[in-house]
Amino acid sequence: MLYPVKLSTTQRDELRDITREVAARVQQSGVQSGTVLVYCPHTTAGIAINENADPDVKKDVLMRLDEVYPWEHPQYRHVEGNTASHLKSITCGPSQQLIIEGGRLLLGRWQGIYFCEFDGPRSREYYVKIMQG
Repeated sequence: MLYPVKLSTTQRDELRDITREVAARVQQSGVQSGTVLVYCPHTTAGIAINENADPDVKKDVLMRLDEVYPWEHPQYRHVEGNTASHLKSITCGPSQQLIIEGGRLLLGRWQGIYFCEFDGPRSREYYVKIMQG
């Protein structure tokens, strides 16, 4: 089962918690045991799993990514001027795969799934692919 999900981001760099949306698609599917793939088809965004209890973690992650990949750099050559966004997306990755057991996502106590925007604000989409097994 494939579920496309649309969202709008509001900032240039943003970690949006999508755990509830993904969990809702898993419940909707009726799959009790299997896997779910969460995939982002954009070159300046990605999908990550990380802590969702302390909002400062998101701020720290974005701050450090900005330090490693500054928005402006004298050696960047990409005409659109968003090289940092591409580098952040490569670092984050376009997808995450999770286990479904008992009809629920198997996540650690403090884990959440994030849509990672690095070139917003934009209208975006991601896909949730649920596989029984």
